[in-house]
Amino acid sequence: MTTVLLTGFGRFPGAPTNPSGMLAHALARRRSTGLDGIDRVAHEFATSYAAVDRDLPKLIAKHRPVAVILFGLAGRTKFVRIETQARNAMSLLFPDVDGVVPTKARIAAREPSHRRGSVPFPRLLAAARSTGVNTRFSRDAGRYICNYVYWRAIEAAARPGGPKLVVFVHVPMVRSGPRARRGKHRAMMTAGDLVRVGEAIVRTVASAVSASAVRPKPKAKVKTKVEAKAKAKAKPARRLARSRRR
Repeated sequence: MTTVLLTGFGRFPGAPTNPSGMLAHALARRRSTGLDGIDRVAHEFATSYAAVDRDLPKLIAKHRPVAVILFGLAGRTKFVRIETQARNAMSLLFPDVDGVVPTKARIAAREPSHRRGSVPFPRLLAAARSTGVNTRFSRDAGRYICNYVYWRAIEAAARPGGPKLVVFVHVPMVRSGPRARRGKHRAMMTAGDLVRVGEAIVRTVASAVSASAVRPKPKAKVKTKVEAKAKAKAKPARRLARSRRR
């Protein structure tokens, strides 16, 4: 069975509520066409660097997911953002939920400035937009914990036995309560909107994993004796031609 790890975050300074954790758990419980046969494991990180470093390796080692879909909150954004890359950068200004502020500006010394996620991005964007939810690509996952967990998940994917596909998705705040249908709150997304677009993303990622698993490997070309002899005869001729040009 295909296992997909779905993660979100809890509260953090400036965001007493965070819909990303709710979204991860809602998608893990979801029962609908296209999700059958996908073992979905949900986890809500405490919004701290230590929690990511502690929990992410354990989750991957325990569940061996073939794909990791990470969700996080972008409170000032009014649309869903599919992040195409993680930046090798950390904020030296904003503390995590434990009050920790990084002392260095880069996540990993002597590493590139960014690392790209590993999903079929055009397919993912098309699937998300097909739900009617405003979704766009982003090349800037920020410098906070969202970007940090994305970087660490991409690192994990590069190791033997790591997940094949990794992507991070930023979601906006959702409207709720008695003000939900009044004023500026009417333009905000609902929790249902997030679940709908999240479900499309999960289905597309799982489908990409299945497609890569059944895709046949290209066969190595077997040379015939005639082709081998012709190639052997051609080598001296090429060397002679190069020597004459010199």
